[in-house]
Amino acid sequence: MTASPITLPATATRGVAATRWSLRLARRLAITDAAIVAVVVLVGHLALFGAAERVASRGEYAASLPYPAVSIALAVLWLLALAVVDSRDEDEIGTGTTEYRRVIRAGVATLVITIVLGFFLGVDLSRIWAGAVVPVGTALLVGGRWGWRRHLMARRARGLDSHRVVLLGSTQTVIRTALDLARQPGHGYRVVGVALTDGPSEGSVADLRIVGGVDDVPDAMRALEADTVMATSSDHLPADRIRDLAWHLDPAHHLVVAPSITDVGGSRIHLRPVAGLPLIHVETPHQAGIGRTMKRLFDVAASALALVVLARVLAVIAVLVHRDSPGGVLYRQERIGRDGEPFSILKFRSMSSDADVRRAELTAGHGKGLFKMADDPRVTRVGKVLRRYSLDELPQLVNVLRGEMSLVGPRPALPSEVSEYDRRELRRLAVTPGLSGLWQVSGRSDLEWADGIRLDLYYVENWSMTQDLQILWRTAKAVVAPSGAY
Repeated sequence: MTASPITLPATATRGVAATRWSLRLARRLAITDAAIVAVVVLVGHLALFGAAERVASRGEYAASLPYPAVSIALAVLWLLALAVVDSRDEDEIGTGTTEYRRVIRAGVATLVITIVLGFFLGVDLSRIWAGAVVPVGTALLVGGRWGWRRHLMARRARGLDSHRVVLLGSTQTVIRTALDLARQPGHGYRVVGVALTDGPSEGSVADLRIVGGVDDVPDAMRALEADTVMATSSDHLPADRIRDLAWHLDPAHHLVVAPSITDVGGSRIHLRPVAGLPLIHVETPHQAGIGRTMKRLFDVAASALALVVLARVLAVIAVLVHRDSPGGVLYRQERIGRDGEPFSILKFRSMSSDADVRRAELTAGHGKGLFKMADDPRVTRVGKVLRRYSLDELPQLVNVLRGEMSLVGPRPALPSEVSEYDRRELRRLAVTPGLSGLWQVSGRSDLEWADGIRLDLYYVENWSMTQDLQILWRTAKAVVAPSGAY
């Protein structure tokens, strides 16, 4: 497939199309923020002080500080704080964690300033006013951002509201980066063209339109209405070429440099300019210390509580499994845990009692990786329901309580799989396997073996308690709307 060369205009086109969605979203966020702050402050004011114009101070400023004035001042201060912390920054909206953190920072600043001013002005503020209105409003503001982010993710899944990107680099790095970006459209980068440093200046590569060389990128971005040029790692793209490119870009354009390191969490990366060099410091991954202790305490508390709460559900499932087909209620299978230690994983039996005997004939010709099939004839009627909603894995809460598994971690591997691991894949065994994990919430059996390994290794390298909580939340949603579970 060969694409025709781009016809470059003599003058700039209508402008950067990709920035329109960010401006539109920023305006909607501003309106949402103003509405939430106004409603929360008004409800708080009426609930605490009523409609009467009561005075908010016992000091010399009493006549000029009625409670309605204080309420209006609080609302204005709150909205100013949201603006000062750049909570609606076009480069951050829709990103999630950073955006939420800025909203929380604005709420904390509003609360602190209100308390300090109240103290020095002698304003008699209710503790409920200072301790409830701002926290509740902040929670609602974060909820509003979450709602708009979900809306944005849905539109990005349809190819809308994304940064239009021109990739720049060698053929190999450009293709790899394009595949990574296409795999996660929710991040909002849509490739509209590529400029190669080691290939032709027109045509296409991997269905990506070639827009020229390095010198053609600024004009090509105007022609394509792109707003971002992403320079991938390449030996043919030295620092001085990137600097010259930055000088020739329009002010509305963004230059992004994608380093050669991949699958590293943002919390481990720190940029420190030294002698004019932007040095990227990558922290060494570790799972020891207080973090591991906190994770274990959380596992014990959560699994014990879950077993108590779900006791009746477990009993009902056990009866259904027993009545559905001959065989035991529980199924035990050897898996490999942390540091290569074997253990027996527990599940509700979802297959016929001769499932292991019939496995050989079904796995004939199956390649490397965990064997699963969409219409496995060994699965029982009750087993199909249990597998679809992951109910067959509930007994693994006992494995978590014993310390053989964690609530979140890499998928527990079979001994036959571990025997085929290479040096990189053995890294999965550095942490305790999990009842849930990135693999389970990202498509499960629909994923290729290599993608599952990549997700597990990403978890091992970038573990954090916050990430565990996010995975558990996604697990709950995956159970309600299962995908790839069979």
